[in-house]
Amino acid sequence: MDLPKFHRGRRLRTSTTIRDLVRETVVRPEDLMMLYFVVETDDPNFKKPIDAMPGQYQLSVDQLEKQVGEAVALGMRSCMLFGLPKEKDAVASGAYDDNGIVQQAIRRLKKSFPDLLVATDVCLCEYTSHGHCGLLKEGDKKGLVLNDQTLDLLAKTAVSHAKAGADMVAPSDMMDGRVLAIRTALDEAGYKNLPIMSYAVKYASSFYGPFREAAESAPSHGDRRTYQMDPGNLREGLREAIADVEEGADIIMVKPGLPYLDVLYAVRQELHVPLATYQVSGEYSMIKAAAQNGWIDGEAVMLESLTALKRAGADLILTYFTEDFLRLQGK
Repeated sequence: MDLPKFHRGRRLRTSTTIRDLVRETVVRPEDLMMLYFVVETDDPNFKKPIDAMPGQYQLSVDQLEKQVGEAVALGMRSCMLFGLPKEKDAVASGAYDDNGIVQQAIRRLKKSFPDLLVATDVCLCEYTSHGHCGLLKEGDKKGLVLNDQTLDLLAKTAVSHAKAGADMVAPSDMMDGRVLAIRTALDEAGYKNLPIMSYAVKYASSFYGPFREAAESAPSHGDRRTYQMDPGNLREGLREAIADVEEGADIIMVKPGLPYLDVLYAVRQELHVPLATYQVSGEYSMIKAAAQNGWIDGEAVMLESLTALKRAGADLILTYFTEDFLRLQGK
């Protein structure tokens, strides 16, 4: 029977080799940045599983060095550090202490792995006694962070990380003007070539739940909706991204990842700077939990999710799956 001509797309799907040959989007080890939680502790063997994030841990500096070494051997190229101090206070003094936990970890990792790119999260929430990302007015019961007063402390934190040897700083606090404050402080301190990766488009998301266990950073009162973005707003995200580039950000981030693929794509179309996205704790934990229950193929879903993020426009993906991905690549 004669059939009219039609498109035979299956010709390019007939084997693994040809599918690989014509694949449009490929996730590479260098596209991924791993995230670590380092704890200020007197126990060098401290390695505490994070219940809400299977396969992730709170680590002492010694254990961090060990785990990072294993990941570097697998091909890890970059990581980001979050710190858990012994003590917290109202002014987050541990964040900008030159001998703080993140500063200690930076020095250790750069000494042991000089070619590893070590980025740092710049925020105050893990260091404040109230758990908010900046300073609060005394007696505050709503969590209304004092924006301008917080900027100086964020800048001090970024400079202290730079002094310790960080290769990149990443402000995640969502204070207005913090990129300009940090860029100015870094330049004045002699770190003009240190890049800033801004959490520019960061939503007040329910997907952060497991992270707050990992970083012990849940607010003691109120919430973060007065400084993190409303999940319903896309155009606002574009304004935030453009503003941060104008203030001096070198890389722009969209956070979370998978629930905001439309935002990621829109930012990619608008801006021509490197674009990152953060596959956050809730995204990771849902995949891990479903895989543990046998409901999905965890490895396949991990790869598909990472591919979706890159296909939507991400140049860099911050993901807790980095080590899993590297182990899979090595098989």
